[in-house]
Amino acid sequence: MLLAMDVGNTETVIGLFGPETPETPDAMGFARATDERGLAFHWRISTVADRTPDEHAMVLTQLLDLEGLDLRAAVTAIAICSSSPMANTQLRRMANRWFSTLDFTVIGPGTKSGMPILYDNPREVGPDRIADAVGAYDLYPGASIVVDLGTATVFDVISAKGEYLGGAIAPGVAISLDALYAHAAALRSVELIRPRSVIGRSMVESIQSGVLYGFAAQVDGMVERILEELGEATVIATGGLAGLIAPHTKHVQHVEPWLTLHGLRIVHERNHSGDIL
Repeated sequence: MLLAMDVGNTETVIGLFGPETPETPDAMGFARATDERGLAFHWRISTVADRTPDEHAMVLTQLLDLEGLDLRAAVTAIAICSSSPMANTQLRRMANRWFSTLDFTVIGPGTKSGMPILYDNPREVGPDRIADAVGAYDLYPGASIVVDLGTATVFDVISAKGEYLGGAIAPGVAISLDALYAHAAALRSVELIRPRSVIGRSMVESIQSGVLYGFAAQVDGMVERILEELGEATVIATGGLAGLIAPHTKHVQHVEPWLTLHGLRIVHERNHSGDIL
C-alpha cells in the first residue's frame, strides 16, 4: 500500500492507498490510477517542521497502529509533497533510515508529473499545486480551476489539454484571522460556523459572516475573472477549509478533500511504474 503525505504549512494530511489495478489509460495517456476512493485510511496532524526522522517514523507507526496496521508490513511505497524544505529533509532522512528498500517519491524539480508546467519558472510552482493539478485532471479531464483553501487560498488553472497554466495566491482564512486578532484588540477568536444571517447581530456572528461569506465571495470573484480568460472550466475545491467555505460559493462544483493525495499517488506511479500508454 502507498503511504502518501501532503505536508502543508499548518497541517499534514496522510493517506494510505490500497493496491493499484490500472486497466485503462487516463486523459493524458498514462495508466489510470484506481478510483480516488482507493484511499483506505487518512489522518490529519499538525505540521511540525523540525520533527526528527525518528519522530516522523514514530508518528506514522502510531497512526497505523490505531487502525490495527503494522507500518512495515502494510506500506510498500512512500510519496511526499511538502511546502517545508526542512520537513522535506527530515522525511527523506526518515525514509533512508527506516524504509530504504521502499519506492520513494518526493515531488520537486526533476520529478516526472506528466503535466507540462507553463509557469515562467516551473521550479516556483509548489509541489502541492502540482499534485492538485494532476489529481484534478485525472478526476475531471478538461479545463479546470482548483481552489485550495488552506493556510493560503490558492487558485490553480489547468488547460483543456492538461497543461498547468498558473494561478493566483491570496492570504487564507487562518492568516487573515490571525492578522485581525493581532491588530484589533477588541476582537477575539470565534468558532467558524455559519451565522444566523449575513448581517451579524453580535461580534461573533459578524466575524463568522465576514469569514464565511467574505471568502466565498473572494472565491467566486476570482473564479469569474479566471473564467473570463480561460473559458468554460470545472471548478474544484480542496484543502482543510473547503468543506466550510465551498458550500457558500456559486461556482464551486466539486469538493475533493483528498485531491492532493490523489494527485500525489498518480505522480508516484508515473515515476515508478513507467507506464506511458
